[in-house]
Amino acid sequence: MRPRSKLPALLLGSALIAGVLGVGTVATAADPVGAPAAPAASVGAHTGHTTAVSTRASADDPDGDGYIPAVPPVTGVTPSEATPPPRYHKEFQANCAVTHTAPDDPIVYPGQPGRSHDHTFMGNTSTNAGSTTASLYGGATTCLAPADASAYWMPSLYKGDEKILPVGPQVIYYKAGVTDYTSVRPFPKGLRYVVGSPMQSTQEFRDHKGFVEGWECGDSFFNVDIPASCPSRPDVQLNVRFQAPSCWNGTHLDTPDHQSHMAYPVVKPGTNDNMCPASHPVALPMIEFKMAFPVNGDMSDVRLASGRGYSFHYDFFNAWEERTLEALVDHCIVGGLQCDTRGYDQNHPERGAVLNTDHRLP
Repeated sequence: MRPRSKLPALLLGSALIAGVLGVGTVATAADPVGAPAAPAASVGAHTGHTTAVSTRASADDPDGDGYIPAVPPVTGVTPSEATPPPRYHKEFQANCAVTHTAPDDPIVYPGQPGRSHDHTFMGNTSTNAGSTTASLYGGATTCLAPADASAYWMPSLYKGDEKILPVGPQVIYYKAGVTDYTSVRPFPKGLRYVVGSPMQSTQEFRDHKGFVEGWECGDSFFNVDIPASCPSRPDVQLNVRFQAPSCWNGTHLDTPDHQSHMAYPVVKPGTNDNMCPASHPVALPMIEFKMAFPVNGDMSDVRLASGRGYSFHYDFFNAWEERTLEALVDHCIVGGLQCDTRGYDQNHPERGAVLNTDHRLP
């Protein structure tokens, strides 16, 4: 295993404010998956959008200032400009199924149940407004790897009054976002962030650095809003793909806007290479959501709890067991492989798998 370097405290740059106050919420933390939706008047209501920062004390943020320091911080790192041997894929999957829905957001509104718009949660089965690093870590999960007790969530999707939930494990990629994939290290325990913003415009969504293919269904791709119609075929679902920032400042597990401690890679001058900026020099895995919703046909009344399709965003709260995450990162990302959920690359069977058939470390 490579040594873990450390980096000095840095001034935090500004970022998109990623909070939303959802009026007329549609579920509670106890709602089972597939529970009936609330009346139409409350579904997707988002007129109460406000900018929001974490200003409420919690177990992870005792003084309630929104800054959660990394202990210890990662210091002494400079962004890698190296160019290792080219590898087309440097990734593994952490596939996780939906657990429940609730108008909670433990990152934006910690300890304030019911204050958010409705979210669809995946991974850790206990996630709610009061979730902390300690409550999530080691918990039950719907991810294929039992060691991944992380919480993943996004605004719930509706067709009319009906809540549409993804079926089965959803694809969550862990990739290298920088050219020097050998410099990528595991997420620190308790890291959390919000990707995108419920308040972004159509142009901001399209221009977002995390935009991959936007909304798609059938042969329709790169849509900034949910298409008005999709082919009415059993094999057609509504899909969205969106990538998270993968460069960390090394000093905070969260910041008041839930984004400033993270940054997207930048292009190395004079090249096509991607590297972390000096302000956020620590390369972490790049998460990519690839969500599939079982809905097609007339899509004119399909929307998110946060609003139109371009309000799509998602949250990540890391609670991986450290040894397992490090083994997958080192074997698949640093090792330049295209791994499945077990850390196995079928194109390189000689490299073996990280996890056994039960998705656990041997």
